Amino acid sequence: MVGITCLNIKVYLLSPDKMLIFNNPKSNIMKKPEKQNITGRRDALKMMGLGSAGIVTGNLADMSPAWANKVEKMTPPSKGLPPIKITNVKAIGVRPGNIDLVVVKVETSEPGLYGLGCATFNQRALAVIEAVNKYLPDLCIGRDAENIEDMWRVAYYSSYWRNGPVLNNGISGLCDALWDIKAKRANMPLYQLLGGKSRFAVDCYTSGDGQSPEAIAENVQKAMDDGFRHVRIGAGRYGGPGVLGANPDFRDAGYGMPTDRFMFQRGYALAIPKVFEVVRKRCGDEVELIHDIHELLEPRDAINVCRAVEQFHPYFIEDPLSPENTHWWKLFRESTSVPIAMGELFNNVNEYLEPMSNRRFDYIRCHVSQIGGITQAMKIAHLGEWFNIKTAWHGPTDTSPVGHAALAHMELVHPNFGIHEGRGGFSDRLSEFFPGCPTIKNGYMYVNEAPGVGVEINEKLASKYPATNDGGRWTTRKRDGTIISP
Repeated sequence: MVGITCLNIKVYLLSPDKMLIFNNPKSNIMKKPEKQNITGRRDALKMMGLGSAGIVTGNLADMSPAWANKVEKMTPPSKGLPPIKITNVKAIGVRPGNIDLVVVKVETSEPGLYGLGCATFNQRALAVIEAVNKYLPDLCIGRDAENIEDMWRVAYYSSYWRNGPVLNNGISGLCDALWDIKAKRANMPLYQLLGGKSRFAVDCYTSGDGQSPEAIAENVQKAMDDGFRHVRIGAGRYGGPGVLGANPDFRDAGYGMPTDRFMFQRGYALAIPKVFEVVRKRCGDEVELIHDIHELLEPRDAINVCRAVEQFHPYFIEDPLSPENTHWWKLFRESTSVPIAMGELFNNVNEYLEPMSNRRFDYIRCHVSQIGGITQAMKIAHLGEWFNIKTAWHGPTDTSPVGHAALAHMELVHPNFGIHEGRGGFSDRLSEFFPGCPTIKNGYMYVNEAPGVGVEINEKLASKYPATNDGGRWTTRKRDGTIISP
């Protein structure tokens, strides 16, 4: 930093293009030093004949000469780390069990520095892999790996048609890998880079389903004994296929496929309040109970179910409406006081901006790789702060450990965090594929403190178990064979 005096002005050069302009405290021209009234950059430049240097004005005239001397000797600010470029982008598909997981790896010009991001779309895993491997390398190689927002927008808008789950998952993998890289360069866990902790760990819920209300209550009690304070309950799997209904007529008629599931919607709607009643009697009022309708009921029936379970004080009811029935939100909100979690199937801002700003639900439930990753999720979380909406990101078993860790890092930061969809932990087998998995203890998820997201992938092992085309197909039918929208 260099100090020069010009007329009655003291100029502190901060850098080649910035300077501070103040009255000269030692000047006798003015009895009392005052900041010069410089109306604009051009006026200052004309006055001093300093060409095109940038100007930053401030009032240091009253500082002591000793301090002014220190300012003159200050070291110019650091320009930060050298830039790095993206050198490769690739998708890694792996099937450790019965679910296809997809992770994107971004490599950089700094030797050994890379990032990982979750891009799992189990039902269309091969389509995501193809999109990443065929389109993202040409789009990304040579670009600055530090400019995450710009890279996100390039990937999002360059296809012109946008907001589909396949491309959004690809963008998510790319975006989250860049966040991983940035945190690794900063030598800190991702949550530190995002703002630091708002809590010591991430509270999780687990599942307590069963074949009968009594069996469900037993499983809830086991989860409580393991330290969980939040448990999701339901009759069998979503909608109770094989539990609440006998063989449907469409199968006898040879309609559809043998793997198509049957749901008896009315039987399900009548069974859920009974499940809540039995669990509350067995397990008490302290445990927080969650139920997922999974968009499988008609809107009026979903309203009736929510009304029926109000007396049992659920923590929230998840996804009562399908994306095709969002026009029901106002009536739904006016019809029940049950907290609502929504958004698992949302793809883009137009699906959640209006209902969030009108407080139509209480928890935002997006599948983060579906909306484009950490960059978008942080924006949604901040939006929710202003409308008293908490986060409850979708985190099923078809989110990779890389994805779960990314969720947990964000959830450590969000002041409006609600709950993490836990899974009871990560198996030893899964941890072989993904070293560094988060851990769950007493119902809390902990990330490891390694720089970045903290989870790696064993590419050699993953190559032996590649992703398949055998993802879930979500085909559920009524008794006569009519498709039910999930």
